[in-house]
Amino acid sequence: MEETSITLIESSLTELRGLIDKLGGTVNRQQQTIIATRAEMAQQATAKIGDELARLLIYVRRTLEDLERNVQAKEKEHAQLLALQEIGAIVNSSLELNEVLSFVMDAIINLTKAERAILLLIDEKTGRPEVRLARNMDRETIEKSASFEISRSIVKNVAESGESVVTMNAQSDPRFAAQESIISYNLRSIMCVPLKIRETITGVIYADNRVTAGIFGDADKNLLANFANQAAVAIENARLFREIRNHLMEITEMKDLMDNVFASIASGVITIDEEDRIALYNQAAERILGASADTALQQTYQTALSGMGLSVGEMVREVRANGDTQNTELDLSVGKRSGMTTLNLTFSPLLDVDRETLAGGVAMVLDDVSEKKRMESVRRYLPPALVDQVRDLDAAQRPQRRTLSVLFADIRGFSTFSELVDPERLIEVINGYFTEAVQAITYYQGVTDKFMGDAVMALFNTPLNPQEDHQQRAVRASLMIQQKMKTYHAQLPEDRRLFFGIGVHTGEAVIGNVGSALRKDYSAIGDAVNMAKRLQEMAKPGQLLISADTYAGVKNLVASKQLPLTRVKGRQALEQIYEITGAIDAEAS
Repeated sequence: MEETSITLIESSLTELRGLIDKLGGTVNRQQQTIIATRAEMAQQATAKIGDELARLLIYVRRTLEDLERNVQAKEKEHAQLLALQEIGAIVNSSLELNEVLSFVMDAIINLTKAERAILLLIDEKTGRPEVRLARNMDRETIEKSASFEISRSIVKNVAESGESVVTMNAQSDPRFAAQESIISYNLRSIMCVPLKIRETITGVIYADNRVTAGIFGDADKNLLANFANQAAVAIENARLFREIRNHLMEITEMKDLMDNVFASIASGVITIDEEDRIALYNQAAERILGASADTALQQTYQTALSGMGLSVGEMVREVRANGDTQNTELDLSVGKRSGMTTLNLTFSPLLDVDRETLAGGVAMVLDDVSEKKRMESVRRYLPPALVDQVRDLDAAQRPQRRTLSVLFADIRGFSTFSELVDPERLIEVINGYFTEAVQAITYYQGVTDKFMGDAVMALFNTPLNPQEDHQQRAVRASLMIQQKMKTYHAQLPEDRRLFFGIGVHTGEAVIGNVGSALRKDYSAIGDAVNMAKRLQEMAKPGQLLISADTYAGVKNLVASKQLPLTRVKGRQALEQIYEITGAIDAEAS
């Protein structure tokens, strides 16, 4: 609408100027006619009228010129407002700080026709305005080596007061004429306006012309101030965008790093949020549990983990209730993997970067300790030299029937002895005797099954230590225990000298991992074990008794005494039992 009005005014002014020109021509012709006729009276009257018309004509022309100047000013103002609108749209069209700054500086040059424009932003550390960008009228960036010959005093004043400054000629302006920079740099037309964000000054825009005076006026100052308000918002938005983007990049880098860390660690990591949903499920968890992250993420842990055989609800509730770390170990069947997988599970409260507990969050760490558990359990009862020879531990520990030689050795008189000795001393004594026994068992590559009070049980010819001569090894281990007792007793006072009663039997038993899901031990069960135990119970201190089945494998190697047929507890038939009194060959002695 305003643009149409200006166009109509311009058309009317053109038409009026044409009429005035015609009137002026008519007056001139009339004056010439009067001069030609030289009629005195007519001349006087007409001259009077002509003079009046001439004066009116001059007045009309001056009025017209003023009107034209006003129209031109309005046109300039309108053009500047349009430019301000367009530039504002351009400035706010980008969130890249460097692009925004370039737009701002080019816009200042276009709006003010300045020789150069400089943008200064308040440095957050120093609090002083620092040059960020300088452009000339050719839209070229002025390098910092140009020393920026500007009036620092004006910039400082505007930055501190927030009031805009404009001078038509700084050289003669009493406010600035005495300033050193004005004189030394020969600065003339200067305009400086603040950049404000909610009454906070963030910088200033400085424009000048070092050659021509009278370039800027109050209208330019107001225009630049309005533009500065837009520019300040755009710059602040761009700055905030850059900070957010940098922050997001840091977060992304941190997330990538954490993903890489979680992907590289051997332990499975699962996190549960306050809504019971699985938020993190790393690659190790996929491998250990045999289930992909897609099947678990954003599912409730009850649904996702229960389907994998993991019932962890009690542990999660305990961590949430008490804030303590919980640990458990369990066995489960994982996918198509053979055998059972033993997992060590650690539950702890989920913490943020400040080590503060996240409400309801629980971190769950899974370690597949199957192999380690099996090897550690085997090392407890298998001689170290045999451990590395076991090729298929799962198959070896799988329950199966097998012919074994079972050795039981019990410390005779230990119960009575224990009543007279303090607990610490008692443990020391029994450990000393067990050490001697286990050394003999290990020497002949027997499996130390377990310790039961003051007795030790050993197995020969299990899947872990297959032995064709298992009867011989069991008997030789028993004879070595007796021999080691003689040496050991020489180091002890008489009141601490105890003796083993030993029984050995060869027969069929079921061997494998025996126990619960929380704990299993490798052991043997069956009649062969019971028979060996009964023989040990029958043996006197220092005596070694073996069954007929064991004797059949060692009769040519040992000195023995056949005992009368004996009814053994738990058996109907009478049993032939032999007492071994020594060895024939040197190895068994």
